[in-house]
Amino acid sequence: MTGAYPVLHVGSFGSVDPRSPVQSTRPRIRTFRGIPASVPEARRFVAELLAGCPAREVLMTCVSELCANAIVHGGSGNGGVFIVEVDLPGPGVARIAVTDEGGPSLPVAGSLALMAEGGRGLAMVAACTSRWGYADAHPGRTVWAEACWPVPVQTPGPVPAPRREAAPRQPSRRPRLRFPGSSPLPPDDRPPTSAA
Repeated sequence: MTGAYPVLHVGSFGSVDPRSPVQSTRPRIRTFRGIPASVPEARRFVAELLAGCPAREVLMTCVSELCANAIVHGGSGNGGVFIVEVDLPGPGVARIAVTDEGGPSLPVAGSLALMAEGGRGLAMVAACTSRWGYADAHPGRTVWAEACWPVPVQTPGPVPAPRREAAPRQPSRRPRLRFPGSSPLPPDDRPPTSAA
């Protein structure tokens, strides 16, 4: 699943608060204990770093789900830890990632029974983000999600007119007269001459 990266002209909404600490090119990373009380801490971590970001609420919801999955389904819940990473990889894109300590295979989004009590978390992550995925992080696994929003772009200034070079001199369209005093006009179209 991929998302579009729409753009708006400068002056529109959509840019991250310039005072936001995530503006650096390096992601922010924090390690949490693999206990349920760490999930709200991870949410606060993401909320603080994405202050002013249009995707803040969506990614806070996603990080809650991914952290809970790391504790319940990964090895992080057995006295281990999990890592949360927050990044702005490009204009109009925010990304969160949660790395656990391993565990059983990752369920596929939407693969569980319709009436099951749980198992809809990854489907929710897939539905509300632009892209998501996972990668092995031996011995664990990293699950990430990206959210996109419109970003301002510079409107190009006026395009300078192409430089015109002087046109080559065109030959006169009047036919050359063979004899001085003669006219290029046919005899019927000549102006009357005065006889004096």
